[in-house]
Amino acid sequence: MAKISFFYSAMSGGKTTVLFQVLSNYEEQRKHVVLIKPSCSKMNHLISTKIGNTRKVDLILEENDTIYSKRNQVLLQQADVLLVDEAHFLTTKQVEELWELSKLSNITVICYGLKTNFKSILFDGSKRLIELADEILELPVVPLCSCGKKARFNARYVKDGYTVTGKEKILEGENETIHYVPLCGECYLKEVLKHQIY
Repeated sequence: MAKISFFYSAMSGGKTTVLFQVLSNYEEQRKHVVLIKPSCSKMNHLISTKIGNTRKVDLILEENDTIYSKRNQVLLQQADVLLVDEAHFLTTKQVEELWELSKLSNITVICYGLKTNFKSILFDGSKRLIELADEILELPVVPLCSCGKKARFNARYVKDGYTVTGKEKILEGENETIHYVPLCGECYLKEVLKHQIY
């Protein structure tokens, strides 16, 4: 029986770089790999890394999409492996469908994403993956905080400072004044939560 796995890290933890390595390994074994990405950016038809790897996505999941749609089933019929980038943006239902697919159709599913949002709260997709995945692993690539310590938190920076307010989900490229940075627990507490009220 195939497994569903969830590999996570904070921002800049090399998630997509690892995905490309896994993709290459499976393709060398002549496995049919389907790349999936939730619709979460203006460039949602591509998966790309900071070091320049780029690949077209095979399946873009909109928020209301189901894995079981006729269009998706045709694409997934021959799949041996599903690799999911930005898996934290999946809906609870989509995660449940991927889990079912791994068990009922014997397709390996490997998801990469963030664990928590900028408020240090689990994303819906990450939460359900943690509940259902056969394998959960924090990636060994260590994202660093500006102080040099290991970063575990994702902070939202807007113009002049960090914030825990605003929309839960800002799509990539939607607001150029908003940036996300990895922080260690101490810096997250001092820089982000010090003057914030949930």
